[in-house]
Amino acid sequence: MGDTGDALKGYTIIKEGEAEILMHSSNAVFFNKTQVNNRDMSIAILRAFVHKRKEEHAAFCSKKIKRGGQNAEETQASEVIEGNDMCQNTKSNGNGKMLLSDPDQPVDGPTVLDEPIKGQGKLKPLRVLEALAASGLRSLRYAREVDGIDQVVALDNNEASIEACKKNIKFNDVAASSKVEAYLTDARVYMLTHPKEFDVVDLDPYGSPSVFLDSAVQSVADGGVLMCTATDMAVLCGGNGEVCYAKYGSYPLKGKYCHEMALRILLASIEAHANRYKRYIVPILSVQMDFYIRVFVRIYTSPNALKNTPLKLSYVYQCVGCDSFHLQSLGKTVIKNKTIRHQPGYGPVVPKECSDCGKRFNMGGPIWSAPIHDQSWVDSILTSVRSMKNRYPAYEKISSVLTTVSEELPDVPLFVSLHSLCATLKCTSPSAVMFRSAVINAGYRISGSHVNPLGLKTDAPMEVIWDIMRCWISNHPVKAQDPDQSGSSILSKKPKVEANFARAIASMSKAQTKKIRRFLPNPESHWGPKVKAGRQITSKHVSLLGLEKTNDAINHQEEEHVAKRQKLDEDCNTVSEQ
Repeated sequence: MGDTGDALKGYTIIKEGEAEILMHSSNAVFFNKTQVNNRDMSIAILRAFVHKRKEEHAAFCSKKIKRGGQNAEETQASEVIEGNDMCQNTKSNGNGKMLLSDPDQPVDGPTVLDEPIKGQGKLKPLRVLEALAASGLRSLRYAREVDGIDQVVALDNNEASIEACKKNIKFNDVAASSKVEAYLTDARVYMLTHPKEFDVVDLDPYGSPSVFLDSAVQSVADGGVLMCTATDMAVLCGGNGEVCYAKYGSYPLKGKYCHEMALRILLASIEAHANRYKRYIVPILSVQMDFYIRVFVRIYTSPNALKNTPLKLSYVYQCVGCDSFHLQSLGKTVIKNKTIRHQPGYGPVVPKECSDCGKRFNMGGPIWSAPIHDQSWVDSILTSVRSMKNRYPAYEKISSVLTTVSEELPDVPLFVSLHSLCATLKCTSPSAVMFRSAVINAGYRISGSHVNPLGLKTDAPMEVIWDIMRCWISNHPVKAQDPDQSGSSILSKKPKVEANFARAIASMSKAQTKKIRRFLPNPESHWGPKVKAGRQITSKHVSLLGLEKTNDAINHQEEEHVAKRQKLDEDCNTVSEQ
């Protein structure tokens, strides 16, 4: 016992989920308690992927592979399946037929199978790569908490981190030790030398993931999942536009939707890297939490599918006066003689000056303008998380995020802010329920956003939104403004749409009606990014933490304001009904 006590001197045992690690007080190895939300969300995705992978494999093995005469839809599905390396002892001859490739049973020539022989199409063991492991906590949690994972490879190019990782692997049980392997190496080199070998690749760097994306998209097996975190939010949200373009190939805009735009910039960057190797991505879930963004995408190989990439990307035009925004797609499809042709998109979609306020536009992008979530995945993950709530330390946070994501309009990029609209017009704000009702009564859809409690996603064009606000101001007059102000130009025009603010049934989401919490305050003070490994807290860091605390207080006040407005809406509706 004395030797054990001496060996653990200076260490603190940290338990998260079913894993335990040893952390030294010297801060030689990076660890952030805040990232428990990140790790829990990743585990939820992994559990869903293991289940989905088994379903897809069972469906593939039960489906007969026809000898020929495939239609276009079957051919495209065949291309995806051919690239999906989920089966052992089978391979494709390139014509959609399976070939027996059993090393223990040599044959003179390839045997063509109409369908995989029972027992020959076994599911390959699931392998996970954590490219930047640090203490190894994430890898250990994957190995101990996710059934179906056979191997986790943890990498780091810092010697102290790998030593700590190996110590933590031994500190846990034998089962975890047999599954987790740690290596001191450059993750980029390792991923480049192991192409399509890992079913899941996890990137969670301290800062930008841009330097790892090219090798990561090559290391993921077909149909596998790439998990990627970016914490350089100042860059992605428009603080350093030129740096963002250099790292991600996209120029950001400083709009209220900047965090969602950051998600779409990261997705567009991953797609660009994948396209270089005849691969493409399919987003599963893309979230902004705490101080970072996190995306989960599946990667497939299909040269034919790359033609659709320009249809998924758009430039953004944002007015410098009223913050109106418009999207312009990079490409379009034209059907001619029953043949689909891909052509450049039409443009520009906006005039030289904003038709609402007369100001000029800033242009940003390109961004990913296709859906950033798979709603079927989100629903199944949320159901699974609720059924296993005791196994998620950050259950409240991830369930609230997933609930809000499940209610978002999937096909509407970016969002408007009701408070920003009112700030432009210098008017009092209608309640969110009233504004939503007016949009719905005008024949359009509207939902909230998980990124911002005040964000509203809608397919209503900006001229309809401004018409609704003009109708609101006609009953709630404002003081006269300077003619040069954007609000004056907007209010000088008569509305073409007569807004109806009568409460619509769908004006409140199911989560709101059930009073499910969707935006949670930080659980403790200074909940956010931590100093890099090897550094100590200084007076400068203390001042930054103080600023962070102030920002937390502001965010908390906004959340309280939203809750009060919702309560007021409910009280007003109760009175009107009586």
